[in-house]
Formats: sequence, C-alpha cells, structure tokens
Amino acid sequence: MSVEKTVIKSTCPRDCYDACGLSVIVRDGIVQKVLADKEHHVSQGGLCGKCALAYNGIYLDPTKRLSSPLRRVGRKGAGEFEAVSWDVALHDISERLKDILATREARSIYHTHYTGTVSMIAGWFPLRFFNRLGATEVDPDTVCNKAGHVVLADMFGTSLTGFDPDQLQHAKTLLIWGANPSHSAPHMHMRWVRRTNAKVIVVDPIAHDTAKIAALHLQPRPGTDAALAFGLLHVLKSENLIDRAFIERYVVGFDELDREIEQATPDRTAKLTGVPAELIRETALQFGSGPSMLWLGQGVQRQPMGGNVFRSLALLSVAAGHIGKPGAGFCYMNGPETRGVDMGFLMGSELRADDGATVSHIDLADHLADAAKVSALFTWNNNIAASSPNQLKVRQSLQREDLFTVVTDIFMTDTALFADYVLPAASFLEFDDIVFPYFHNTVSAQGKAVAPFGQSLPNQEIFRRLAAAMGYTEPSLFECDQSLIDKLLSQTRFGRPFEDLKAMGTAKLYDTPLVQFENLTFATPSTRIEVASERLASEGHPRVPFAHADAPPKTGWLRVISPSSEWLMNSSYGNDDRIRQRIGEPKVFLSPEDARGYALENGAQVTLRTSAGQLTLEVSVSESVPAGVALVHKGHWPRHAGGAANVNILNPGLRTDIAESTAVHGVEAELIRL
Repeated sequence: MSVEKTVIKSTCPRDCYDACGLSVIVRDGIVQKVLADKEHHVSQGGLCGKCALAYNGIYLDPTKRLSSPLRRVGRKGAGEFEAVSWDVALHDISERLKDILATREARSIYHTHYTGTVSMIAGWFPLRFFNRLGATEVDPDTVCNKAGHVVLADMFGTSLTGFDPDQLQHAKTLLIWGANPSHSAPHMHMRWVRRTNAKVIVVDPIAHDTAKIAALHLQPRPGTDAALAFGLLHVLKSENLIDRAFIERYVVGFDELDREIEQATPDRTAKLTGVPAELIRETALQFGSGPSMLWLGQGVQRQPMGGNVFRSLALLSVAAGHIGKPGAGFCYMNGPETRGVDMGFLMGSELRADDGATVSHIDLADHLADAAKVSALFTWNNNIAASSPNQLKVRQSLQREDLFTVVTDIFMTDTALFADYVLPAASFLEFDDIVFPYFHNTVSAQGKAVAPFGQSLPNQEIFRRLAAAMGYTEPSLFECDQSLIDKLLSQTRFGRPFEDLKAMGTAKLYDTPLVQFENLTFATPSTRIEVASERLASEGHPRVPFAHADAPPKTGWLRVISPSSEWLMNSSYGNDDRIRQRIGEPKVFLSPEDARGYALENGAQVTLRTSAGQLTLEVSVSESVPAGVALVHKGHWPRHAGGAANVNILNPGLRTDIAESTAVHGVEAELIRL
C-alpha cells in the first residue's frame, strides 16, 4: 500500500553563488520530483533550468547511478568492472595503501577534490583521512580561482569577505567584471541584477545575457583587463574622484602607481583594449561617483597575468574609497568566515605528521605520468579527465597499470572509467549537511529526503570506513555528522538546532546587511590595504600592479574562451540526456567578422589545434563574440563530446603569473577549416 507523499525542504549544493531552496516530493521512500521552494530561496527565485532538469532526470534515474562498489576487471579506461561488497573493496584498498606505505612515502599518494558539492561535511571532512594518511593534495583552487584568492588576501588580508549583496539597495552602481551570472548564477541574474535600481555596468569580452541587460557593456580584447582598469584609474584621477583622504589613512603604496596611472590615458587604453575612449570615461565617472559595488568574476583571473589583473581591478574600489561604507565594496566570494565560521576544524590538519604537501592542477598530468612521484590516486568530488588541463596527458597517465586509482562519485564519469575501484557516493538528496553559499550571508540546510541509493554512502562515511580499514584509531576520523553539524551551527548566529534550520531551509544571519571591512582594519602586516606588496616582491613579482595587455594572437590563431554554458555546471549534468539534447553537438562560436575571414557558415566543421591537442567542433556564428575569439563552452563529458575530448584538450597547462593557477582563458589555438 502506498504511503502519503511527503515534502522535504533541502538546498541545491551547487557552486553558483547562492542557495536555491528545494521542495523534494517523496513517496514510498523514492523521490518523485524536485521543485523550487521560493520561500526558502534568499533571492526569491526558483530552481534554475539546468538544475531542475538534472535533479528530475539523471539524479532520479536508477540506471545511471552507481549502486555498489566496483572493481576493475578489464583494461583501464574500458569501463569493465565487477560489483563487490563494501567489505571487499575497503579491505583491498586499505591493503594496497599499506603495501605502498611499506615501501614509499605517503606523499606519493595523491588526492584530488573540488566542488562536486559545496556542502560543508561532504566537501571537507574527507580531508581528515588524507591528512592522517599523509597524502599529497592537488590544490583544488588551482583549477579555478587560486590567483584571485592569493592576491586579494595579500592586499586586504582575506579574499573571502566580500560585499553583502543586500547592500545593493544603497549602491548607485554595480560593476560586474568577468562574471556571467546569466549562466553561472542565473538566480542572481534574474532576481538581483535585473531588479536593482543601481546602474549596471558589465566588463566582459562576451556579450552574454547579463551584459545585454546592462546600462553599459565594455567588451575588451581578452588579456587587456589590467590595462582597462588603469585607464579607468586615469579618469578617476583626472576628474578628482580619487579619495586621497581614504588612501592616506588606510592604504600602503598607492603613490607608487602614479606614473602608470598617468600614462594610461583613455585614448592609449582604447588602442590597447578595443574599448572606446568615451565608454572608458563614462564608466569611470559612473563608478567613481559612487557608492559603487564591484563583482570580481572568477573567469577574469583565469589568464596568464590573472594575478596582476585582480590586483589592478581591486584598485578601483581602493582609489575611489568605495570600501567600509554602505552600498560599496567588492566581492570575489563570501566564505564561511562571513558567517562567523572557522571551518579549519573540519579538515583535521592536526592529524598530519608533517607540514603537508600540495601540488598544482597545472602540474597534475606531469606528476601522474611519473611513477617515481605518484603511486596512487584518489579522486572525489571532481572529474579530472574532463576538467583538468593537459587533458590528453592526464588520460594517458590514468592508463598506468601501476597507478592505483580510486574514484568516488555518483556516476560513472570519464575519470571513473580509469579507476581500479569505483566507490558509489550518495547524492545531496540522501544525507543531511550544511551549505554556506558564496554570495548572501546565509546558512542553509541540505536536508535528507531519502535513504542513499543502493549501497551508496555519503563521502564522509566512505572515508570513516576506510580509516577503520586502515586501522586508524583517532576519534576525529569517526566523528558523526550530527556532531559536525552542531559545531558548524554553533559558530554562527543562528543559535538553533539543525531540525529548525531544516524546517526553514535557509536562514539569514544578520538583520542589517553587513558592511565590508566596516572597521577599516585589514588582516595584513600593516593592518592597511597593501597595494605595494613586499611579500609578492620577495617571490619575484612586481611590488605593485601595472597596466599590462597581452599581445593579440598571431594570424590564423584565435584566443579560446571557455566559460560556463547555460546548461552545465562545470562537468556536472554533462551526462543528463535532456541537457545533452539542449546543448547539441559541441560548438565553437565565432564572430561574423572571423566567420567571413575564414569563409565559414553555421554548421561548418573546423578543428582548433594547439601544442596539447586538437578538437573538432561545429561552427556557430554569433554577434555576441568579438573578433579574434573562439568561444567554446566547458563542461562536456569527453566521451559524449566526440573524439573523447572536450575544450580542455587544448590547454597545455597555462598557469597564472601568481599562485600556479589555471590560465585557461589564455589558450590560443590555430583554426583549421575542414
């Protein structure tokens, strides 16, 4: 007999800046449908289209979910496995690890992870196991946003305290630089950007949907963002819009920029960037008059001079004195610290017997190819065969028979195909957790709606069991979810049990919107904003940022930009059939000017080629793309994209000037007509 249906509140745990509230309809212990819970959504928005399709598609399809531990029986990459019990899998994995530890350093065991889920426990508790093991972490941020984090922390003392989005009501201007909310944060695009009375200005080479609704859209040539920032600073200076009193009291080293600012005239900047001089002037006057808020997109620091770019962009808020007051500030992202949470306890760094070891994703392919460096690989919460640079070499390295590989995932990803063991993870609908969104200063409950599918387990439980199989006894390796949730909530202002949060969905933690750096004290050595950096100078970087512009690509080559698509979240959802139908075949979007120059029409086939690999794509001509740019959306699963590759096969491992982070938007490729 069927039982009554129940409705359970939960939270979408995707890394798209804010918390979408969900109502999960359950009958007989099975999820029937996942809907938007508008009362639970801080921006009063709904579940975005791609999440709605995936959560009601691939996530509910029992034929696509991993349901039991799998052991490889064929060659690596062939996808030939047999089902085994958890006891067998954990015993075999632990014995292999013990054998490695008997003859090799623990640092030869690597692990990669990222934001397959941004929930706190599933995302960070597993680090306790790897810290106890002594493994090498592949720094997750180096495939995404490390350069921005490092330079903002150097300048301001933190990169994880940004403006409070609720301050937008007090702002005159919102400048969005290098972010595309219409694709990567659609609820913020619809319910925050579109509804503001502030004047919206977008800086982006691509005329995406957020740029199209902006009052002003500056479309610089890729790689010229720092030069454009200095052009804006020149206008601020010439129009007496630089807040000298603020700089004198709260900033170190701004005077060292004087010559660079003086030379960056609008006319000179226009020649470097392709942005008309009048538009540069208009933007600077609008931003400078303030109060103004600056959204620093992650995409803009993914270029070869990304560190210098971010240092330059942040100068705009500093120069105009748009910090420490209502309706002002900048935001890269708001981390748990804005909720009062120190999440360090989740990771268990005290469990390490050494000072830790990390490598960059940019070096991962080379390290995996070297048996002397890497003996084993664990991958959880990410899909390196789809998302890492130097894709061809990554795949070749994963074929090493002597590289013991364990993948934990919900689905059989491209990476999982190369594993010796695949461990089935529970989805976010199947366990309780906490979510701290990147944008609003809220806390959300990820509520368990149903039991884990088949034999799947939450990430944290998998690594608890593996710790036991290894014979580890430290109590922190086995701390239960409820204890972890209670500790997280106790650090916030919520002050109530998790069950109350589950009933609410999302809780705002502050009655009054926070003011970024309200006390104007910064966690730097000087306690001031450090525009001139002794630390960066000691590492061989310039003391201050400068007006850099990349050279244009050579004839016959294009700058490849590979941002999020409308339908994917990085590689998440890339295996959902309905989403794949909407995306269609992988495409390269070209400007009408470039299409004419190459004598190409819609539907033509071309190959993009670099030193790292090549990719054949269908041409789509678009007015949204500037000349000299090939727009190729990221996130396709290689085995669904044709040729077992996606756009990351073109990236030879370009790295930023600071922090060894990805410079994927600096890739240049030769276009070959077919």
